[in-house]
Amino acid sequence: MKNISLPQIHPLYNQILDAVDVGIHVVNEEGISVIYNKKMSEIEDMDKTEVINKKIMEVFLFQREEESRLLLSLRNGDVLKNAKQTYFNLKGQKITTINDTFPLTHDNKIVGAVEVARDITKLERLTKENIRNKNEANYTFEQIIGNSALLNDVKQSAQKATRTSSSVLIYGETGTGKELFAQSIHNASNRSAKPLISQNCAALPETLIESILFGTVKGAFTGAIEHAGLFEQACGGSIMLDEINSLSAPLQAKLLRVIQEKMIRRIGDSKDRKIDVRIIATLNEEPIVAIKQNKLREDLYYRLSVVSIEVPPLRKRKEDIPLLVEHFINKYNKQFQLNVPFVCENVMDMFKNYDWPGNVRELEHMIEGAMNLIHYDEKIEYSHLPLHVRNKFSRYDIQQLTPTTLYPNDPPKSLQSFMEEGEKLYIKRTLDYFNGNITQAANSLGISRQSLQYRLKKYQLKEIHKKS
Repeated sequence: MKNISLPQIHPLYNQILDAVDVGIHVVNEEGISVIYNKKMSEIEDMDKTEVINKKIMEVFLFQREEESRLLLSLRNGDVLKNAKQTYFNLKGQKITTINDTFPLTHDNKIVGAVEVARDITKLERLTKENIRNKNEANYTFEQIIGNSALLNDVKQSAQKATRTSSSVLIYGETGTGKELFAQSIHNASNRSAKPLISQNCAALPETLIESILFGTVKGAFTGAIEHAGLFEQACGGSIMLDEINSLSAPLQAKLLRVIQEKMIRRIGDSKDRKIDVRIIATLNEEPIVAIKQNKLREDLYYRLSVVSIEVPPLRKRKEDIPLLVEHFINKYNKQFQLNVPFVCENVMDMFKNYDWPGNVRELEHMIEGAMNLIHYDEKIEYSHLPLHVRNKFSRYDIQQLTPTTLYPNDPPKSLQSFMEEGEKLYIKRTLDYFNGNITQAANSLGISRQSLQYRLKKYQLKEIHKKS
């Protein structure tokens, strides 16, 4: 065991070790790590190369050897079962595990030690991080940007929902601002002095999400600790369940029972606990579509949608774009210490003609990206937009070309003629925008300078552009 190193272990054994869902760490009789599987690497956030063939005390921040269960087992032959351990890796990150640690013997001599670990770091951290107190539910209705009739109707409906404690279902495409509405409803309700706790249901595996929502009792499963779930922690306040359609059917059934009976039962417990929590759930798709695709139980939908709010996509309220642009420019002016006044007219025109599949979030990221490439007090111009954004607008614009826009009074031509006319028109438009600068036009089109020059020659666009 003394001279064993990882390469000497058969590759098939390595595959088996990396496939199991527990961490495995083995040291030889000198306290040098010789086996360190994939799961242990994930638990401790350490790469194998940082651990293998190194002594335990070189890799982990133990003040004394006695603090390491592995070294304790190696030196004294101690066997520890289901023992909770908290320690720090070399990066200073806190790790909490439930371990089985025991010595390895050969000819009645201790030749190494092994630790089998189950991670509870993630559970403890996520339980703490998901608790949002009143101060962290920052948004109010006044901070939802836009004056379009469509948005104002939605805001009025949401404001009416603040008067009761009925369940709320908020649905809309990704990036539309569903969480802003959830926080605003909570902050305007009589529950605002109590917590708003948020949980993205798609962010965690089912085994974790159930214990986080409903809590556990000690001994419910190996390594289980006594802790209250998010429903108990939100007592008197609200709980926001984001992407509710990602929950499994059994968990949706449990949630339905919670809504109906206003009671929860911790995992491993035999008694129910009364709760007083308002549920605000969100969906990133139409509820009817989710039901048809068996992503959402129909009975749960009817229980959740006592108040139903659809947040409109940005393409349906484009009159709000100037206000949103102004808001995001002001935000990043403060954050980046800039003095950008606004966007140029041609950029605003492009914004208004774009369909925004990523909605308000995409617009914000676009403004933030441009302001990373700008000088102190310039307006945002087309050239300030990141290259991938310019290419996106280029692709979008060419998609808008139709036979009517290319030749409105002519009969339809062949597909090849249409494609050539579209390419010719768009290249000319791009050259006009960059005042004939071939390098800038090629970058915007996402092609090489040589490729653009070939097309200029093919379509005789140099002569056209010189005359224009």
